[in-house]
Amino acid sequence: MFRPNGNLPGEVHASVVGPADGPRVVFVHGSLSWGDDPVSGFAAQRGLADRFRLVLMDRRGHGGSPDAGPVFRSDYLADADDVAELLGDGAHLVGHSYGAVGAMIAAARRADAVRSLVLIEPGCYQAAADDPQVAAALRANREAYADVPDLTPEQWLRAATESVGLPPMEPTEERLRAAASAAAERVCWEAGIPVPALSVAPFPKLVVSGTWETAPDLYRERGGGPLLACARVTAERIGARHVSIPGSAHYPHVDAPDTLNKLLAAFWDDAEAKRSRA
Repeated sequence: MFRPNGNLPGEVHASVVGPADGPRVVFVHGSLSWGDDPVSGFAAQRGLADRFRLVLMDRRGHGGSPDAGPVFRSDYLADADDVAELLGDGAHLVGHSYGAVGAMIAAARRADAVRSLVLIEPGCYQAAADDPQVAAALRANREAYADVPDLTPEQWLRAATESVGLPPMEPTEERLRAAASAAAERVCWEAGIPVPALSVAPFPKLVVSGTWETAPDLYRERGGGPLLACARVTAERIGARHVSIPGSAHYPHVDAPDTLNKLLAAFWDDAEAKRSRA
C-alpha cells in the first residue's frame, strides 16, 4: 500500500496484512531495517494479523519508500508526517527505537486518532536527558558523531555491529540502502519530544524494554544501560506502563516475539474494550 503525503517527495510504502475490518495498527521500524524485515523489523508480528489490520510502514530511506529529502535520507520529522497520515481515522501505534521518536511526535499531534501507543526500546533520549546514564550516552554520541569519517554503506553496516560485539548483518541491497540512510539521518537522540502533550493524551501507553542479559557486554554497556534508563524515565513522564521482556535486548519483537505478541494483543484488546465503554 502507498500513502501520499503532500509535504514530502514521493509516496511512503507500507505492507498491509490482516482483515479489512480489524482494528488498525501502524508499526514504525528502527534503523537498519524496514517494515516487514525478518531480521530487525516486524515480520514476526504478522501472526497478529488474524484479528488486527497491520500496517508495516517503510520509513523514508528504507524498504520501498523514497528518501526523506536531499539533506537527510532518514528523518524522524518526515516519519512523524507520514505516521500522522497513516493513522487515518484511528489506529493503534507501535514504534521501535528510531521509529518510536516519529511515532511520539505524530501521536502528540494527532492524539484524537491514536487508539493506543506502544514504544519499544525508544530512542527518545531528550525525554530523559537529565538522567545520568542518558546524559552520558548523549555526550558520547555527540563526541563520536563530531569525528565520523566518510564510510561506505558496507563499512557503516559493519561498524554498527562489530563495534559493540554483534554478529554482522548480511549486506543485501535493502540492508545497504538502510545503512546509507542511517549514515545520513537526522539523529533521533537530539529530537525534541512532546512529553507534556503525551502525558495528558487520553490513549493507553506502553513502553517495552528488553532485559539485555543475553547481549554482548560492550553492547549492554553502551546501549542497554542508557536505553533502559530512557525507557523507564519516559514511561514515568508520559504516564505509560513499563514492561521488560526477558531474554531480549534491543529487539524484543525479534528476540521474544511470542511474548511480545501476546502482550500487544492483550494491550490492544483492553484499549478497544475501554473505547467501546466510553
